Amino acid sequence: MGHIVNGDREYRLLQQRLDQNITGAPYSPVFIQILKLLFSPGEATIARQIPLRPTSLAAMARKTGLPEAELQAKILLMAEKGLVFDFEYNGQCHVVLAPVVIGFFEFVYMRTRDSLAMAELAQLFEQYMLQDDQFARDIFQETTQLGRALIREEALDDYSEVLDWEKASQVIRSAKTVGLSLCACRHKASHLGKACAAPLRTCLTFNNGADMLIKKGMAEQSSVSEAMSVLEQCKQAGLVQIADNVQHSVGFMCNCCGCCCGMFQAIKTFNIRNAVVTSNWMVQITAEKCTGCGLCVKACPVDAISLEKGYAGQPKAVCEPSLCLGCGVCYSACKRGCISMSSREQQVLVPETTFDRIVTMAIERGKLSNFLFDDPSRLSHRALGRIAAVIERSAPVKAFMAIKPIRSVFLSAIAAGTKRYINIRR
Repeated sequence: MGHIVNGDREYRLLQQRLDQNITGAPYSPVFIQILKLLFSPGEATIARQIPLRPTSLAAMARKTGLPEAELQAKILLMAEKGLVFDFEYNGQCHVVLAPVVIGFFEFVYMRTRDSLAMAELAQLFEQYMLQDDQFARDIFQETTQLGRALIREEALDDYSEVLDWEKASQVIRSAKTVGLSLCACRHKASHLGKACAAPLRTCLTFNNGADMLIKKGMAEQSSVSEAMSVLEQCKQAGLVQIADNVQHSVGFMCNCCGCCCGMFQAIKTFNIRNAVVTSNWMVQITAEKCTGCGLCVKACPVDAISLEKGYAGQPKAVCEPSLCLGCGVCYSACKRGCISMSSREQQVLVPETTFDRIVTMAIERGKLSNFLFDDPSRLSHRALGRIAAVIERSAPVKAFMAIKPIRSVFLSAIAAGTKRYINIRR
């Protein structure tokens, strides 16, 4: 037994490291099995020492005691598997540990591979993510999420109401680089014999993220016209466009089905209704026109629409507002013209940049201390991190954060202050 415990030690420490990330990685024996399939023992030892923020290769070499050239070779192997991010900054190689999502789960399944036990990993990921709600509630807790639903522009009468960052077409056309990959969720489902008939080559990445994935062979470089064709194909297939939850420099756009998508599975399996941030619109159904054909019910990816008996027992489509994503897929499915999209009474708040989203999520989840003081090998970081964590989790701070107008101003100020702090420490 002692041998087994010692053999698992590096993987348990790596799991604890990954769990410090904003989206978390709760312990499970199944997750340890996943880590063992992805990381060699030596890679696990290195990976658990990588800070959550980008760190130079030189700093990592000093920390691990490995010669820089040897460490770089090991980092490159992990980066090829999608387990870490490596990139150049100010002429130096930097590295950061990939989270589970959006991270090494997607990177494993964004392309076909012969070097990994894809079917076994698919079984394990399915078990880890869906055997209970622990993982899903870690990922999708609080308000700010990784993804947001995009409205189908054609579903709106007044197209001018849509801001650029709310338009799938504009996200694609404004990107400097576009990458095209396999849908990780449907690819995983294919190894379980559960994949639907929706297109597989549908995952779009943009800008710096696309550059990195193309370089690593996880995405193919795509033209804007090809990406627009993919978008149209996905709309025809009834898929929902889920984008990076930011306004500027959107990093990804998924085209999601209701059966394979992990975000939609969290909504339908565990009733986590805020797993995806909605668009600023929602469904309106004109009951007088509805014939109860059920096409909209079938089209809705989160089961927000159902048929109920109306006047004289005639079935009518009814939408549950708290579940509606505001994606407009049902609008496209309806053949009677009885579905329209109207503005939500309360506008959805979307972070301006990726940095703002990360900091906001960290604050909401009580993990800002992990983000700021993320090097456990340094005594000062351990001490400051513990102090910050106590403050974050204190009752007064939680009560303060519950007041929406104050919370909004507070989050903006903290995000700006955190950015200045990190830039100074660089």
